[in-house]
Amino acid sequence: MKKILTLIMLMGAMTAAEAQTMVLNLDSCRAMALRNNKQINASKLKKDVATNLKKSARTKYLPKVDAMGGYEWFSKEISLLNDGQKSAFSNLGSNIVGGITGNANDVMADLVSKGMLTPEQAQKIRGLLNEKGSAIQQQGNAIGQSVVDAFRTDTRNMWAGSVMLRQPIYMGGAILAANKIADIGEQIADNDLDMQTQKTLYSIDQAYWLAVSLKQKYKLATSYRDLVKKLNDDVHKMIQQGVATKADGLKVDVKVNEAEMKITQAEDGLVLSKMLLCQLCGIPMNQEVTLADEDKETLALSGTPVDTEQQRVAASDSAMNTRPELRMLQNTVDISKQATNLVRAVYLPHVALTGGYTISNPNVFNGFQKKFTGVWNIGVIVQVPVWNWFDGAYKVRASKAATNIAQMNLDDTREKIHLQITQSQFKVKEAEKKLNMAIKNIDSANENLRCANLGFKEGVMEVTDVMAAQTAWQQAQSQKIDAEIDVKLTQVGLNKALGILQ
Repeated sequence: MKKILTLIMLMGAMTAAEAQTMVLNLDSCRAMALRNNKQINASKLKKDVATNLKKSARTKYLPKVDAMGGYEWFSKEISLLNDGQKSAFSNLGSNIVGGITGNANDVMADLVSKGMLTPEQAQKIRGLLNEKGSAIQQQGNAIGQSVVDAFRTDTRNMWAGSVMLRQPIYMGGAILAANKIADIGEQIADNDLDMQTQKTLYSIDQAYWLAVSLKQKYKLATSYRDLVKKLNDDVHKMIQQGVATKADGLKVDVKVNEAEMKITQAEDGLVLSKMLLCQLCGIPMNQEVTLADEDKETLALSGTPVDTEQQRVAASDSAMNTRPELRMLQNTVDISKQATNLVRAVYLPHVALTGGYTISNPNVFNGFQKKFTGVWNIGVIVQVPVWNWFDGAYKVRASKAATNIAQMNLDDTREKIHLQITQSQFKVKEAEKKLNMAIKNIDSANENLRCANLGFKEGVMEVTDVMAAQTAWQQAQSQKIDAEIDVKLTQVGLNKALGILQ
């Protein structure tokens, strides 16, 4: 029973260990890298930014409405009358009665002196005037005070508010240029995302095929070690039988040690390459992974090299539209042209329609009133630059020069990319030729090793001949692995140069 339980536990442990190993192919590595790459995620956010800026630019065509309100307290109020005028109006009745009384007293004194009135009659007239003047004085002062009160503004506490509408009619083409720049900005964000995607795919392809090649080198080093070990066993048996020397045994021992060292180097390189691949894929670097192509004897080759000059030119011309770097440089040229239009628009006439409603307390629409009252308004604003000492012309020339610089950079990069594509096409052809030669060399190396082993058994060849044949076989196998991986990588490089890596 214990044996059965132990067996079950061992099987469970083996199943768990197998479950922890992740099997990856090139497509799955690409998908994880695209999903987890921080530069790609940043480019996606840049695209969102550009999209929102484009939407913002569209609003420049629409009217803007602003509302404003406020309260203000002043230590003094606005006075339309000075202090002398206020005093004169407040004492209006007193001044009038005083003037009348003074004149009447002078007249009556003159009449009494001439004997036209008796002093008693004059005294009675003065009493009558004083009696009636008091009433006139009070009424006149009240009327004057009412005038002073009517002219009081009471502007120490002021409330005001307004709603304004502004509709641009003609801004010299600035709004149209700003919208085109926003559209180009969105295109730049798309091209940047495409460029980051291709960079990530290029990096992941290189890391993947590097890991595959190192696994093939590890298997080759193991096979070579086994060959050398078998030779070592045979040589030591021959030494015991006296048909080989001790020196032969030492030579083979050295080869065994070299083979073990190559296994260690290949194993270390394989571990590091898989750690790099995991890091690019966004998974833990200590994750055990197995690559789908690492145990294949022959790697399937894809892609067709461009042979004729006409095909090379056609591929190069196609890359002018597919390379994100060129598209971004073209976007830069287009933005520079629109920037020139923006500069020119500043020095052209601007026309805008305005309208709104304003309310205040106190208000002056019906005298000074302590209540909220408003008024509608509508108008047209026209701004025409008259003279700026050629400031606009200088700025437009500078902007056009910047456009020419951007166009030169585009043309220079286009020529370099054309050269890069041609170089990549030649590299693909060279890699395929090397692979064909490596395959032929393997057949020769296998036959050479077979003849060396047979001659050694027959005693017509020495140990050094066998070791040389084994070394040649190992080099031929290594060259084949390098050639296969080189074909893969050069095809990836060509696709990237053409801008079709996906």
